[in-house]
Amino acid sequence: MSLAPRAVLVHRTTEYEALLARHSTHGQAAFFLSSRGRGVEEVRERHRRTRQALVEVAAAVPLQWRQTRVERADLDRFLFAPEDVVVVVGQDGLVANAAKYLSGQPVVGINTDPGRNPGVLVRHRAADAPALLGAAAAGAGSVDELTMVEAVADDTQRLLALNEIYFGPPGHQTARYQLSHDDDAAPAEAQASSGVLVGTGTGATGWLRSLWQERGAAVPLPGPADPRLIWFVREAWPSPATGTSLVAGALTGEQRLRLTVESDRLIAFGDGMESDALELTWGQTIRIGRSATALRLLG
Repeated sequence: MSLAPRAVLVHRTTEYEALLARHSTHGQAAFFLSSRGRGVEEVRERHRRTRQALVEVAAAVPLQWRQTRVERADLDRFLFAPEDVVVVVGQDGLVANAAKYLSGQPVVGINTDPGRNPGVLVRHRAADAPALLGAAAAGAGSVDELTMVEAVADDTQRLLALNEIYFGPPGHQTARYQLSHDDDAAPAEAQASSGVLVGTGTGATGWLRSLWQERGAAVPLPGPADPRLIWFVREAWPSPATGTSLVAGALTGEQRLRLTVESDRLIAFGDGMESDALELTWGQTIRIGRSATALRLLG
């Protein structure tokens, strides 16, 4: 007998909750915000809408299903199961935060603040949850398969991301490494830079796009379902020992960037979550390319 689906409601601490945790009371939080020219009522209203959306989505879960909740800060310790239906209640970025821990489970994005959130990934309202949960469990409805990027280190560490993976120094120091394509017979280029960014069409609306615009890059940006990835080296520094001939490009099919560390400590993290990073040291190699796993997002 198969297990009933489990609805996993992914959410994050609201700004209002963070303020209360820091300042203890509503009044002290209000005083703190007023000293900076802000009002607490707008913040509390956004908190109310978010919590109301969570209540509505929880009430929409069928009675025969199991359900649980996970806060963003606990995602790296939460074990998702194959029968899960993941409901992200919040902002677009929260979908990306959850995506790296999934392995093909259907995802429903619920926008808690349509006036502020673009709704690129959180496409639905809480009132749509009953129909969406039914469609997800039945394998029905429109599903977008969004390309993801992965990094695999030579010690088997693995990292997934929906938007982009950053490889470089944890602070503002210079990263030293050798860069090449996995399928290229040409020798690797030694580089000194502030890091390398490899991302997807979903990520092409954010950090990648800013680099693309800054460079006036000829390579076209991919779309969210496009299997092609694009990559940029940030602030590559030319010197007698380091080059700048490989600073941008696209990865198609099974192509991967190969990066060999020539620094004491570099890291790789995905979608801005530096707290969940791969640690790399001198001589280690990491390969970054398209993942076989895609995010299954209900349209």
